[in-house]
Amino acid sequence: MDIGVFFKAMLIGLSIAAPVGPIGLLCIQRTLARGAATGFVSGLGAATADGFYGAVGAFGLAAITRPLVALRVPLAILGAGFLAWMGIQMLRAAAPVQAARAADHLGLAPAYGSVALLTLANPMTIMSFVAVFALLGGRAGAGPSSAALMVAGVFLGSACWWLALALGVNVVRHRISPATMRWINRVAGTLLIAFALWQVTKLF
Repeated sequence: MDIGVFFKAMLIGLSIAAPVGPIGLLCIQRTLARGAATGFVSGLGAATADGFYGAVGAFGLAAITRPLVALRVPLAILGAGFLAWMGIQMLRAAAPVQAARAADHLGLAPAYGSVALLTLANPMTIMSFVAVFALLGGRAGAGPSSAALMVAGVFLGSACWWLALALGVNVVRHRISPATMRWINRVAGTLLIAFALWQVTKLF
């Protein structure tokens, strides 16, 4: 088993997770409103989806790739609708305390599941994983051990990013006033809705 492949895959997972997009924005907002645990668990949902797509690419699972790519339009619309709904919920949050209490009733499992499903709803991510893992040898018959190392590396690289992000944001969480938190919710909600509209626009 090539440990070098593992670390390369970790860098891939980190580089895919690090750019601030709708998932990163959502995890930041959840950390500010609910704490590091909720933000990190939300990020683990994205890391799990990245690991799944990594497995598709590393093991060359064309039987999964083809139907997901064929369903890219309805999946993208579903993901955009979910993003827009979460953005509206942020805009409607009257106060951070109320939002936090509502989140406490939901628990960590929905935080994890919602982000995992949202990330999985972007099947075009598969193509980037397939291309990257082909370069690393995942589809060139490198063996199941190397492929498993790649998948583990992608997951851990992505998870490390979400842990660092949640802990970093949590440091400044208690220094933010309720008024500032309301503005953060409004900006985050507006941006999520904008991401949703942009995703739908790309389809047409």
